[in-house]
Amino acid sequence: MPTPLEALHTTFGFAAFRGRQGDVIDRVMAGRHSLAVMPTGAGKSLTYQIPALCRPGTGLVISPLIALMHDQVRSAEAAGIRAATLTSADDNRDETIRRFRDGELDLLYVAPERANMEGFRRQLDRVPLSLIAIDEAHCVSEWGHDFRPDYRQLRSLVDAHPDVPRLALTATADRHTRADILAQLGIPEDGLILAGFDRPNIRYAISPRDGLPRQLSALVAETPGPGIVYAPSRDATERLAETLRQTGRPTRAYHAGLDPSVRAANQQAFVASEDMVMVATIAFGMGIDKPDVRFVAHAGLPRSIEAYYQETGRAGRDGDPAVAHLFWGAEDFSRARRRIETEMEEARRPGERQRLNALAALVEAPDCRRAILLRHFGEEPPARCGNCDNCLTPPASIDATQAAQKLLSAAFRTEMRFGITHLADVLAGRDTEKIRSFGHDRLSVFGIADEEEQRLIKPVARALLARDALRADEYGGLSFGPAARPILKGEEQVMLILPPKRERRRKDRAAQDYPDDPLFDALRAVRRDLAREQGVPPYVIFHDATLREMAELKPRTLGGMKQVSGIGARKLEAYGQAFLDVIRNF
Repeated sequence: MPTPLEALHTTFGFAAFRGRQGDVIDRVMAGRHSLAVMPTGAGKSLTYQIPALCRPGTGLVISPLIALMHDQVRSAEAAGIRAATLTSADDNRDETIRRFRDGELDLLYVAPERANMEGFRRQLDRVPLSLIAIDEAHCVSEWGHDFRPDYRQLRSLVDAHPDVPRLALTATADRHTRADILAQLGIPEDGLILAGFDRPNIRYAISPRDGLPRQLSALVAETPGPGIVYAPSRDATERLAETLRQTGRPTRAYHAGLDPSVRAANQQAFVASEDMVMVATIAFGMGIDKPDVRFVAHAGLPRSIEAYYQETGRAGRDGDPAVAHLFWGAEDFSRARRRIETEMEEARRPGERQRLNALAALVEAPDCRRAILLRHFGEEPPARCGNCDNCLTPPASIDATQAAQKLLSAAFRTEMRFGITHLADVLAGRDTEKIRSFGHDRLSVFGIADEEEQRLIKPVARALLARDALRADEYGGLSFGPAARPILKGEEQVMLILPPKRERRRKDRAAQDYPDDPLFDALRAVRRDLAREQGVPPYVIFHDATLREMAELKPRTLGGMKQVSGIGARKLEAYGQAFLDVIRNF
């Protein structure tokens, strides 16, 4: 059997391991149990694919989504790995079981539901296993943001094979979640391998919503390449997709209300496209492994920092520059807090409140976004990253404590029954019929806001709602939250961030940092043709980074082509000549 380095070079066409890949693979090769926390795009799949090629037996991979498994099998087969899925969506299950039983598979992918079936576990007892990999392992933890009960039952499966190395993998796990994964899967503490959470190629930006269709249309127009826009509801998904089609970019929608065949066709079209925008609910994305997504936009607040990190991590998996832009509104926090208090069991509420407060700190911060994210996951990053909105264009900030106190007082004096528009009118001293009818023109807070404070009322309200000093009921009425008291007593400041005016640009350089190259474009064209012929996405043939290096080195022979990173033996044989012909024509 090959050594890991031989497999890396021959099968995948890479000269050396990246980051902590080698450390994880060494532990698996030694038969030791491990939890690898590696950022998206760091090559997690190689940490189980290579040991599966280098150890006797078949590697069992437990993964949460059928679409994701099919995508990974497609890429593995393109590299010459014998891989298959065993899912309810497959019509060749009998053939896959035979290949598995006869030792004809390097990798078998299954969902946790199948892994927990008694009949499948009996089959495992009769087949040598090289390893058991548990992907998206944060799903095993109740602390994790995507807890799935079926993952909890995997402990008995791995314990039934104590001599088979178990490898848990995730990109998203804070300290609590990491400790829980180790305990739930029986992995020793020294088996934790942290590769860090930083995605330096992603440019983070966060803006208050202010004409969302216009804001998203500008982002799409400025940022070439495939992109995902996450919308908070099915209706919003359809509306925004229709709006973004007017930019001229191919745009589709994805949500649970669509017919399954339409949903599958839309996903397939996006995976194969080099410029499509998918407007989707959060269900979309976990099931694809598309490396060339150039931007991810949130049209509303994500559920937590962990969810935000995971969803933005779907951009730039190929290592090329990408953009993550979040657009938020005060109503997002109001809805989230109502959901916590009315829909969640009491035991989970403190943790969910803490997560929401962490999100509020992120969206309101004048400091480096990346540093806040990384500190949340227990890292100690530099104070500035140089690749987020606050680092690139530092915002101005003003002390809005007095305006906040006046707004809170107005809410109190009007018996906490009215919304922001009415409170702003009261503070400005406007003579309206509504104010007179309630006698609010006789209140001590009537007309106490000067012109500057009047301009600040709405952004101050947004900040107070985000930090839970104000709460909005379902009718828009504003009442005090637990953070109101220290502000009213002068014990806590309210610093308001004034985002800089954003100049319109033709293209966002964060997603287009490479000069135009006719040879690169020609190589992409032949890749597109090959992908269409074989019915696979273009990135399954080669990633953009491989084509870019090919265009730079301009190899003249198949031997020279082997020196390009990302070209293994199978791909060299299948595609090498077609790309050599293009280079020779130039």
